[in-house]
Amino acid sequence: MQGGFVKVRYKPTNRVEFHRWNESDFGFTEEYVGNILFSKNLSFIPVDLRYGPDGAMYVCDWYNPVKGHAQYSLRDERRDRVSGRIFRIMPKGAKPQQMPQIHGASLGQLLDILKRPEYRYRYWAKRELRDRDPAKTKAALDVWVAKLDPADPRHRHHQIEAIWLYRGIGAVNTKLLAELLECDNRHARAAAAHQFRYWHAHFKNEEQILDRLAGDPSTLVRMETAIATSYIGTPWALEALVKILNQPNIGHLSYAINAALGSRTIKPLWSGNADATAKHPGIGKFIAAFTLRQKMSPKKRYSARDAEFDNRKGLKVVKIAAVKERMLFDITRFEVKAGQPVRIDFTNPDATAHNIVIVAPGAEAEIGEAANEMAKDPKEAQRGQYVPKSKKVLHATRMVAPLSAESLRFIAPKEPGEYPYLCTFPGHWIIMKGTMVVK
Repeated sequence: MQGGFVKVRYKPTNRVEFHRWNESDFGFTEEYVGNILFSKNLSFIPVDLRYGPDGAMYVCDWYNPVKGHAQYSLRDERRDRVSGRIFRIMPKGAKPQQMPQIHGASLGQLLDILKRPEYRYRYWAKRELRDRDPAKTKAALDVWVAKLDPADPRHRHHQIEAIWLYRGIGAVNTKLLAELLECDNRHARAAAAHQFRYWHAHFKNEEQILDRLAGDPSTLVRMETAIATSYIGTPWALEALVKILNQPNIGHLSYAINAALGSRTIKPLWSGNADATAKHPGIGKFIAAFTLRQKMSPKKRYSARDAEFDNRKGLKVVKIAAVKERMLFDITRFEVKAGQPVRIDFTNPDATAHNIVIVAPGAEAEIGEAANEMAKDPKEAQRGQYVPKSKKVLHATRMVAPLSAESLRFIAPKEPGEYPYLCTFPGHWIIMKGTMVVK
């Protein structure tokens, strides 16, 4: 389980889940792996989780048949005002861990805890060190950093822990931060770029450093740098931000860029400034593209059923878009396994409404022509959905309006074969179609 994380979800799924982080080109995404704790009893409401000093996982169960905040009256008779449970979870056969000494430990002992793999122990040690004499702690930390072994596989980790502690006691170590900003470990560089937002003024060459970070090959570093520009808030910080937005960006990176552009420190440098916008036309292009992506993101009105479906093992996510002004799908063929959970995220950047209708093998023309006939019915034309009532229609989105999106969730057919999908807006189906191959 190391490297993953545990999530308690009292809404909407009543379970304690284990997830894994997956790094992509533009940040991290989470992958649901499985349940640690689950109950069909809806009174089971896991609301918090902590790791104890013995290494065990402790789950707080609110245990109440009434779930929510203001949805029910405080006088609702179903409210259980006395019950509640704490689950203590340990691997079978595992022995409780011996917690390192925190209170009363020497500075050297506390600093060595920062090398431990357990986050909680490191956190407690830093809490204790922040309460010690800052001058003595800094002196001990300086010595500890100097003695770190560069051959240690976790050397950069230990250095970053030192950076966090320096900041925690109100001290600065620019030499250490400069080393980390240029190291070959992208995660360490990203963490160092995060810290640069607080220490930039202590560097004589802060402008050059920020410019170099803005061109870093790692998107994680560029994301932290984009955020740092909003803390610095100078014209050269804006230049660095523009350098970042002129490189490929989506996901978390584009969100960070957009937030920085709208910050109280950066926005006055370009908004309403004709010279700045003329010098940096990429700003307007970025904002237009970001706004369009936000409009076309599938709506996140999750029901409990949606959340449960999206966390199923083996989920196949297929992203399909209408090709603008072409009456075509950009993906015309994809493969799934028989019985596999599938989610199609359909986006429509076109000026015309489109949908996706999955039909039985060989039923493409029959359903398409039936949709054309629906256009002759004034009531159906007014409704504007054009999905024929037929057993051969297996799954369908609603008609998706221009600059909108929708997700379609279903279980792939058990029978292998080629299943057509088409847009049933009258007349579109002839060319706007594709094939889902079930293996």
